[in-house]
Amino acid sequence: MTVLAWKDKLVLDEKLEAFFPYIKESSIDERPIVKKAVNWALRQIGKRDRALNSKAIKLTREIELIDSKAAKWIAKDAVRELEGDAVRKRLA
Repeated sequence: MTVLAWKDKLVLDEKLEAFFPYIKESSIDERPIVKKAVNWALRQIGKRDRALNSKAIKLTREIELIDSKAAKWIAKDAVRELEGDAVRKRLA
């Protein structure tokens, strides 16, 4: 997911959005490597364009409501970057 979002500049937004259910489902996994991978995928998808940024932030808000330490960590970290000045400037 991450590499596709990061490297493939021709991939359609819909293909990346199709990963959202898997990201949400995996956000409760407490294993460090899994939560880092989920976080990274969410951030990379959200940095592609304005539409995906908005959708990724919305997903982040949904993940934030899950009763899981891993989910809360993922959401907090992802939203900080996705709503940050650097990403906003790049997408403007």
